[in-house]
Amino acid sequence: MEDTRKLTVALDAMGGDKAPEATVLGALDARDELGLDVLLVGDEAVLGEILAREGRGELPVVHAPDTVEMHEEGAWAVRDRGESSVVKAAEEVREGRAQAMVSAGNTGAAMAAAFFSWGRMKGVKRPAVAVVLPPARAPKLLLDAGANADCRPEHLRQFALLGSAYASLRFGIAAPRVGLLNIGEEDSKGDELAREAHRLLRSEPRINFVGNLEGRDLASDKADVVVTDGFTGNVTLKVVEGVASMITGRLLEGLSSLAEEELKPVLPALLSLREELDYRAIGGAPLLGVRGVCIIAHGSSDAVAIKNSLRVAAEAVRSGLVENTERLLEPGSRG
Repeated sequence: MEDTRKLTVALDAMGGDKAPEATVLGALDARDELGLDVLLVGDEAVLGEILAREGRGELPVVHAPDTVEMHEEGAWAVRDRGESSVVKAAEEVREGRAQAMVSAGNTGAAMAAAFFSWGRMKGVKRPAVAVVLPPARAPKLLLDAGANADCRPEHLRQFALLGSAYASLRFGIAAPRVGLLNIGEEDSKGDELAREAHRLLRSEPRINFVGNLEGRDLASDKADVVVTDGFTGNVTLKVVEGVASMITGRLLEGLSSLAEEELKPVLPALLSLREELDYRAIGGAPLLGVRGVCIIAHGSSDAVAIKNSLRVAAEAVRSGLVENTERLLEPGSRG
């Protein structure tokens, strides 16, 4: 039976390239279309002006006069920025006034704010961002997608455990297949980090490790979880997004010369493909390993992406993401 409990999601309304307009509109859409209670966190005067202009009713606002900008070193910035919107959003969750938070702002700041406010799960040294890669018919997780640029082999082992637990919860897979992103399939390929991570993953009984994956394997069904460091993962994610956007754009461009009658047979399939490859429809990515629900939205999120990120946050709370992930991380489990 569907869980219809009301819950509140704290939204870093000042975070993101298109904030605060896109965040406010996305919050209003999430309230009106999904029935979510959204708590806007940001500059009260600015947010109030946008709400008044939209004329769609009020949303509760927690005043946060400061913002951690995209170019700042987020992990360090939040230590001295207690009045910033991302820190205040995390505090709302910590104090129980919200059950999850969403931010499209500085990823490092969101990770640090969540980490300092809630702490990390037992045995986890580095939280990781887990992104769902298209296509929707055979989705897979990629982590870390940008939280940790510099990693050690042990961190990648923990990412694999976190990703396995989340894939079990989100996709209903009993023993998710885990692959290590590398420059070749052979066990000996890669730099020192990749080779040592391969050894650790192979020896971990809680991980269903299928070996190395090359970049082209991201479009295959060889694995359910793809593990790499945050630098490589973020570059990979942006390449996937760019190629997907280019393909759909070129297809639309090529079909624009067709007559309406010629276009009708292929248009439904094309629109379905575009939606399947659209990051906005997937929603944000959870920050795994912290003791709370933090959804990292794309930095260029528009209102549609914000709305779907709020939806993902609500789904994570209702699925018991934190509690079930901690259970699946126990030494005797296999997830």
